[in-house]
Amino acid sequence: MTSRATASGTDPRGKEAPPAPARRWLGRALLAAAMMISANAAWLPAKAALAQQLLHSSWKSAQADGGAHRPWPWADTHAVARLVQTRLGVSQVVLAGDSGRPLAFGPGWAEASAAPGSASGTTIISGHRDTHFSWLRELRRGDALTLETPQGPREFTVTAMQVVDSRIHRIATGDGGASLVLVTCWPFDATAPRGPMRYVVTLARVQERVTW
Repeated sequence: MTSRATASGTDPRGKEAPPAPARRWLGRALLAAAMMISANAAWLPAKAALAQQLLHSSWKSAQADGGAHRPWPWADTHAVARLVQTRLGVSQVVLAGDSGRPLAFGPGWAEASAAPGSASGTTIISGHRDTHFSWLRELRRGDALTLETPQGPREFTVTAMQVVDSRIHRIATGDGGASLVLVTCWPFDATAPRGPMRYVVTLARVQERVTW
């Protein structure tokens, strides 16, 4: 009975089975979709790796002549600094601007804050919690960080980490001792995008020792 039902165009549960050509088309469509998803998953890391190479190349050019070099011809931003944290193996080029476009490729400097390398004021750099600034959760008080700037490297030490509400908290950028603030969204493992909470890491400039 089951064999005759299947042969007559129904499955073993008595439901009508799709024609053979339809099944073949559906199988091919699913295979094509799976291949597209796999290709996209492979392309994203490759794209990110290529972007980082171009960013580091543009930063080297900026260090050489102090100019603003776009990492690719149509870019609307340029490299302004490089973050280095040895313990975590971090080496990231910082881009001008902290809007969506620069942050898609790397950390971004908030242009309303002190420029990287300034002798005073607070430099604010932002990054996405699930990509370029995911390593902030591993920073500890006392960790060292180097900010390479057109004026040369600047050494900083982590002094504080805190979670704040961006709706009521503002980071002061006025004059004073040179400091660095790294900002990303919080919590790190959130599934919903954006949100008002921020994870803020504050670093103090390490004064250079004078040798006689």
